[in-house]
Amino acid sequence: MPLIPVNGVRLHYLDDGDGDPVVMVMGTGGGARAWHLHQVPALTAAGYRTITLDNRGIAPSDECADGFGVDDLVGDVAALIEALELGPCRLVGTSMGAYVVQELALARPDLVSRAVLMATRGRSDEMRDALARAEAELYDAGVALPPSYLAAVRATQNLSPRTLDDPQAVRDWLDVFEATPPAGPGVRAQLGLEPIPDRLAAYRSIAVPCHVIAFADDLLTPPHLGRELAATIPGATFELIGGCGHYGYLEDPEAVNKSVIEFLRKPA
Repeated sequence: MPLIPVNGVRLHYLDDGDGDPVVMVMGTGGGARAWHLHQVPALTAAGYRTITLDNRGIAPSDECADGFGVDDLVGDVAALIEALELGPCRLVGTSMGAYVVQELALARPDLVSRAVLMATRGRSDEMRDALARAEAELYDAGVALPPSYLAAVRATQNLSPRTLDDPQAVRDWLDVFEATPPAGPGVRAQLGLEPIPDRLAAYRSIAVPCHVIAFADDLLTPPHLGRELAATIPGATFELIGGCGHYGYLEDPEAVNKSVIEFLRKPA
């Protein structure tokens, strides 16, 4: 199990394939292995080396239950790239992971050759602010909700109507969600990154080629906020993938992988 010391914490990562490196950064509460269901096989088959990591807050990386900021996560990814001598390299992030990649592209463009930003935004809004605060308050209240209820809520928030209208798909997803361990203190620390500030003005200075992927049925990072971000980053491209919610990279991996690989292959 590869653990590397960076910035005073131990960071767990997985390294697969050969070729030009692609560093992949997961969202809130997600582990590195989520990328290995669909994205890592597609990228390694396309000739890339993938490096996936468990962000601080997600075991077996250090949980850092006392809390941290986005700058800490950005620093972790930067240190990993430097320690493995990967940069400048391609990066892919989703949700919170895309937020981290955006900030890295801004702060350390020397480490980033191009970036794919999925299910992301450059600012929050009233509804997303309210949801972020409510989730943090629920965790802090110490209320133990039934796993079946949490699974149903998670499915409703993260999946598309197309998936939710498929009885077998719903049963499969609910089984996965019910089997997911309860969020620990590290996930609570990641929740502390929300709500995100308005970073649109800062992102106008991003000089790294970026590709924003939004999912048409995403309730957590709605497509119009992704489109707004793409319009803000100079030269960024935008793609909307239909029939997907916030977990679009799992709901329609074929469309997502095609979009990612086509962008990563573009000449500099």
